[in-house]
Amino acid sequence: MKAQQLTKTDLAKRMHTSRAALNRLLDENDGSLTLTTLASAAAALGKRVKLELSPT
Repeated sequence: MKAQQLTKTDLAKRMHTSRAALNRLLDENDGSLTLTTLASAAAALGKRVKLELSPT
């Protein structure tokens, strides 16, 4: 958001969601984040989520 100089309101509009929902997404203590929501936020920023499982 900082690199693109986007406000929370701007990003919420791009995601077609409310600012309150975006605040929950950005709250590191809120455990309700889904991969779908994360992917939506990434897409609104022109990014994509890449999930990789690797051996330990």
